[in-house]
Formats: sequence, C-alpha cells, structure tokens
Amino acid sequence: MGKEGSQLLFRVIADSYESRSLVITTNLEFSKWGTVFTDDQMAAAMIDRLAHHGHLLVFEGESYRMKNALMKQR
Repeated sequence: MGKEGSQLLFRVIADSYESRSLVITTNLEFSKWGTVFTDDQMAAAMIDRLAHHGHLLVFEGESYRMKNALMKQR
C-alpha cells in the first residue's frame, strides 16, 4: 500500500470516527496490518479507531469463496 496510501486510509478512518459508519472486510489478522501499512504505529492507530465503537464479526467454517475460487493456489 505504501506510506501515502496508508496516510490516506488513516485520514478517511479518522475523519469518519464518531460521525459515520464504515464497513471494512479483511482476511488479514490485525497482527499483520503493520506490514501492509508500512508502520506498526499507523496500523495500531487505525485498529484503535475501528475497534473503539466497532463490532467484530468472526465467521468460522468453510469459505464458499475459497472453495469455489477460479484461481486456486497449487
């Protein structure tokens, strides 16, 4: 994503905090967000703002999307 993209996404999240709803989906666990956003502190700040008033839904079981993917890893 890069530093500039991380800062832009953080700005969207920060500007929405306390005033709007955001729906974010990810298959990446929070502990790995620092690698995507190039900075562990930036990732932690995003997670803090998302989780403060958020609801975390965890779906267990087989993923239809993964099971029926057209391009499967070999």
